Amino acid sequence: MSLANGRTYLAIPGPSVVPDQVLQAMHQASPNIYEGPVVDLVPGIIDDLKAVARTKYHAAIYISNGHGVWEAAIANTLNAGDTALLLMTGAFGRGWGEIATCLGVKLQVIDAGRKNAIDLNKVRDALSVDRKRKIKAVMVCQVDTSTSVLNDIPALRAVIDDVGHPALLMVDCVASLGCDQFEMDAWGVDLVVAASQKGFMTPPGMGFLFFNDKADLARGNCTNVSWYWDWRPRLNPQEFYMYFGGTAPTQHLFGLRVALDMILDEGLAQVWHRHRVLAQAYWAAIDAWGQTGPIKLNISDPVSRSCAVTTVSIGLPYGAQLRDWVIDNAGLTLGISLAMDTPDDPKGSGVFRIGHMGHVNAHMVLGSIGVIEAAMLALDIPHAKGGLAAAVAVCAKG
Repeated sequence: MSLANGRTYLAIPGPSVVPDQVLQAMHQASPNIYEGPVVDLVPGIIDDLKAVARTKYHAAIYISNGHGVWEAAIANTLNAGDTALLLMTGAFGRGWGEIATCLGVKLQVIDAGRKNAIDLNKVRDALSVDRKRKIKAVMVCQVDTSTSVLNDIPALRAVIDDVGHPALLMVDCVASLGCDQFEMDAWGVDLVVAASQKGFMTPPGMGFLFFNDKADLARGNCTNVSWYWDWRPRLNPQEFYMYFGGTAPTQHLFGLRVALDMILDEGLAQVWHRHRVLAQAYWAAIDAWGQTGPIKLNISDPVSRSCAVTTVSIGLPYGAQLRDWVIDNAGLTLGISLAMDTPDDPKGSGVFRIGHMGHVNAHMVLGSIGVIEAAMLALDIPHAKGGLAAAVAVCAKG
């Protein structure tokens, strides 16, 4: 007999849970797109998006997912034949690199694998030998949602500065913005990619680009950016439609306005703290269970773990069994493995992911931990006792 009836919990690493307030704001008739509320909203939305990214510079909104703004980031800064240094820590760095290759950009790749953050010494070596300064950009994901790794962006900036290299620092923050701490200007990031469906708690459909004057100067040297992806018309639009290259994403904007209010009312420092504590609750539970069982965190170094998503290895055949059990019996959806296949596990079925980003709190996290523990008991998956208790202790400390 299933206990899944009731409100379900989508604990995947995006799209994240959409707050009721956001849904209610979106649930209205289509507005006038020539004057009135939706037109009046957008300048303030732009300002508050920049506040979340911690930048005084520029922001552009695209009707797209993260893949779309990946392309916009490349198209506005690099030409065919240019070289970029891609720092890869999972599937999403690879995906961004594939788009760059499609646009004719040559890639140098430093692949850290699927269990580690980027190797800054290798970055230093690659930039140091580039005496002709062929590398025009360094591309990296702050958080890769396939591996759940968190890369150290301030340390990366320090390496680039120490070498004296002029390459743009371009960071994918789709999974991390509004979850893990990020400081665009203070950390010296030139361009940031983000999207609506994770920390911004709004349905998929909007991509965001943040960029400074150095990145915009590179735009001036680009010869093949298309009309739609060009960020210049979006910065100071003569008409409202130019913010979006066409009709505005009206209901999304209403929802995003409420989501931004929620983030800024809570305060970014408190948002980051909440995500860190709740992530640590998951980590404590998994560490406790793994004392005598196969379950373990994919990223062993706590400093390199994202506070937005946790990738968990539990081995065959347990991963797929556990995911099926929790959704069928408790209404909890966990994330599938993504690009975590191995020769012994060609489909990555022994891995699952937990999204804990955006609209998430202690009772959601503790409830999901209790459900995972129940699943391991029901399925006879070997594990030590005390996972839920360890998570409770983390949350009790705040």
